Amino acid sequence: MTERIPEERSETPPKDVIDEAERLTHLAREAADRDEQNAYRKRRATLLSEHDYTARIREGGRDVLVVYPVEWVEDGTVRPERIEDIDRGIERPLEGPGPGDEWEVVAKHNRDLAEQVRARHGEDHGANARALAAFMNNHYAKPVERASGDELREFVEEFYPRNVWPTDDQKRIVEGSIRLTFECADERLPDY
Repeated sequence: MTERIPEERSETPPKDVIDEAERLTHLAREAADRDEQNAYRKRRATLLSEHDYTARIREGGRDVLVVYPVEWVEDGTVRPERIEDIDRGIERPLEGPGPGDEWEVVAKHNRDLAEQVRARHGEDHGANARALAAFMNNHYAKPVERASGDELREFVEEFYPRNVWPTDDQKRIVEGSIRLTFECADERLPDY
């Protein structure tokens, strides 16, 4: 008898699969007909099952699509003792523009957020927020407030010193500007 060698697979589904799962979730939420809603949810489930993942919506002040390995689930419930690596779970807020949206929509959202920072906190913070918006638009094509800790670190340590040409005052306050940008977006600032 030949021993079966398990297929190698990445730890998480590819980004385009997650983007499509998010798109299908939005379509299901917007559909007026229950059958249409169920069809979108079924397509999402089929797509994710190809990667041994499943999804649910975490409802609250802001609904979030949560995508995670099926191996974490027993009898319909996520079992904490089955979670070895929490980084395999993926969350996507379902409000506002997201990674699957048109670049122009995301870019406008980020510019508007930077303008809010400038209006509330002055030109120097606004200039830093504009630089962060440009970085997120051009490098990740996603809303500033969805930046990960690694992305913010890349902005502060690599992009900002090489590409922004800030004044001394702007350099001194850049981390405060990032905090204020997340506050204006009403989002928690990740550690970076």
